[in-house]
Amino acid sequence: MSTSCFHCLESVPKGFSAAVIIDNMVQPMCCIGCQAVAQNIVDQGMTDYYKYRTVRAGKVEQLVPEQLAFIKSYDNEDIQDEFIATNDNISEVLLSVEGITCAACAWLIEKQLLSLKTVKRVDVNTSTNRAMIQWDKTNTPLSKIITSLAKIGYKAYPFQADTEAQQKQQTAKAYIRRLGVAGLMTMQVMMFAFAMYFGMFSGMDSNFEQYFRWISLVLASPVILYSALPFLTNAINGLKAKQLNMDLPVSLAIFGAYGASCYATFMQVGEVYFESVCMFTFLLLLGKYLEFRARLKASEFTANLQKLLPLTARTLDVNGNEHIIAAKKLKLNDIVLIKAGETIPADGELVKGKTTVDESMMTGEHQPVTKFIGHNVYAGCVNHDGVIEIKINKIGQNTLLNQIIRLQHNALTKRPKLVEITDKVAQWFIASLLIFASITAIGWYQIDPDHAFWITISVLVATCPCALSLAIPTALTCAVATLTRKGILIKQAHVLETLSQLTLFAFDKTGTLTQGKFTLDAVDILDENYSKADVLKIAAQLERYSEHPIASAFNEYPTAQHDLNNIEVHPGLGISAQNEANHYAIGKSGWFESKKTNAQASLYINKQVVARFYFVDKVKSDATKLISALQSQNLSCHMLTGDASDAGQKIAKQLKLESVQTGLSPKDKQTAVEQWSSQNEVVAMVGDGINDSPVFASAHLSIAMETGADISKNSADVVLLNSDLASIDHLLNVAKQTRRIIKQNLALSLLYNASILPLAALGLVAPWMAVIGMSASSIIVISNSLRLLKL
Repeated sequence: MSTSCFHCLESVPKGFSAAVIIDNMVQPMCCIGCQAVAQNIVDQGMTDYYKYRTVRAGKVEQLVPEQLAFIKSYDNEDIQDEFIATNDNISEVLLSVEGITCAACAWLIEKQLLSLKTVKRVDVNTSTNRAMIQWDKTNTPLSKIITSLAKIGYKAYPFQADTEAQQKQQTAKAYIRRLGVAGLMTMQVMMFAFAMYFGMFSGMDSNFEQYFRWISLVLASPVILYSALPFLTNAINGLKAKQLNMDLPVSLAIFGAYGASCYATFMQVGEVYFESVCMFTFLLLLGKYLEFRARLKASEFTANLQKLLPLTARTLDVNGNEHIIAAKKLKLNDIVLIKAGETIPADGELVKGKTTVDESMMTGEHQPVTKFIGHNVYAGCVNHDGVIEIKINKIGQNTLLNQIIRLQHNALTKRPKLVEITDKVAQWFIASLLIFASITAIGWYQIDPDHAFWITISVLVATCPCALSLAIPTALTCAVATLTRKGILIKQAHVLETLSQLTLFAFDKTGTLTQGKFTLDAVDILDENYSKADVLKIAAQLERYSEHPIASAFNEYPTAQHDLNNIEVHPGLGISAQNEANHYAIGKSGWFESKKTNAQASLYINKQVVARFYFVDKVKSDATKLISALQSQNLSCHMLTGDASDAGQKIAKQLKLESVQTGLSPKDKQTAVEQWSSQNEVVAMVGDGINDSPVFASAHLSIAMETGADISKNSADVVLLNSDLASIDHLLNVAKQTRRIIKQNLALSLLYNASILPLAALGLVAPWMAVIGMSASSIIVISNSLRLLKL
């Protein structure tokens, strides 16, 4: 009898001898690779992996020199730009990991990588076979992380959309293979079963009937031992991990019925139900396959985003000659020529030409966006009608498109509290179901022993709470996909839950309720030593260093030629600089003076006010409609602005806001939100995301307008990529519809379980009917969730 390898469970070749001591027991290994991996697991103190794994580990292949050299190539800086993003010296990479089969694999991978001191965080998604890793790459190269995973038997490489598509195809093929075997054998078994049921073999010797039972057993065995095996494997894995999962009652039903039928065949007693077992295995697999296809449809939007990128790009050298290269080889500061109808290969600044661009992949709006010299364009967008040249300023994981993909992936891997609650409810439901099934079995054995077993099987299958576990995750996945398609980026898992609880909206003014495009309306000169032209030149020079929306109002004016140094931006106040003669500052009125004015900005020389500036900023066209829509839903609306002028009061009156607070610092805004929260208000803060980090952290929900800044650094929970206020109303509508669909899903699943349970217990539901009911309830719940994709 051959010995099995303890690590991969394959047979140990004759004549080969290798072993590892695991938990004080000598365990055989089939090759040097498995021995090395198992020894590494033992050395790292992670032998619990072998207790909780649910399927066998893959056979380990030793890394040959060519493979090691290929892994080393991932450390090349130019190659890393394609898949590594870096924020504040912390690098982030999304790896596809082959061999992940269960929660034990995720635990092992996290334990192994976190043993590296420079690794800060590891998130493993067992459903997508991906791992998001954050670490300090200056001290640990990526090749070391990949090699570390190889040491414990997992092959890893940077995530690519094409690779994920291949994995999905492999999963689909596995479903189809199991479905094919189950369907083919079920038809054969049903043929014999129907013949016996309708007396086609009546009058024959009883030995022939027994012969057909044996044929049915042979035909049913591949269905149970191959097609239905994943149900049993998952159930055993769950029990090892001390979890009661959905596959436990299903496995008990399938393998219990198969075992009982085998006993009846061997002992030539009672009835056999091979056809029922085969049928509900086939129907279960069909339901699982339809569920897989539905989930795939819900997530395909994100998967398809990377496929928008072109394969090639047309670069220009210093002599203006064109060169066609792979888009992946683009470097920072490359000049790229893009003709009408072509897709932009990387983020860049337009340096020559004028055009309109389709940014619908990012904003959800198909209206062409006009681009001039100095404007940014983004990878994946389509150049409509002009011939332009752009200077590449973002490549690889730093492009806006890849930021969207990465942030949405993060949002979907975090589990909302509601999902955790339903998972716990489902576990208690399964435990109750097993107790109820036991009571049913005991009761029916007293009444009708011949039917007790099959009635118990029906109870186990019919009341399995699969639909209950699918009710929330599928709805949330579809909602996030819909919002991303509309240019609304969900960054945190709690967003859709929190939206339905909001009672108050607080808005920043500039760039949020207003267009943020200021024009100078009036200048008040307070120092006769300076003319209007003088103060405008000084102000224009200072504002060249500022990113505040008001600074753009001075772009049309010539600048002074002072030799400035010690230039400093003061958040919430303004900007200051000095030269040998004077100290200059421009910012909010009241910065260096106690007198309050209605001016939006003042110019100070040596901390004395020299001039005051008054600006005009138009209210956004959709602001009035949004405020009315929110107030009609009993949501109070308020303004928090750093502008000390009377512009805030005028806009608040125009929009009919409940209150307005002006001249606030970022800390003041934070205090205002905290005060509302202390009054049991659930607050959403809407701002431009530049100086609003403190108040965003205090609000229950934060919504930022896309500012062109790196959105992965933005502290907001939601980013409106189109900076359209109407998106907030759409966001609320989707959240309400999601909540409604979740309630419907929960009601449908609970109603089904509550109604089918007594019918099954009374013997009114046959096993095959139970399977149809269980699969149908799951498919109905998923189909109901898919309606969110049409919003």
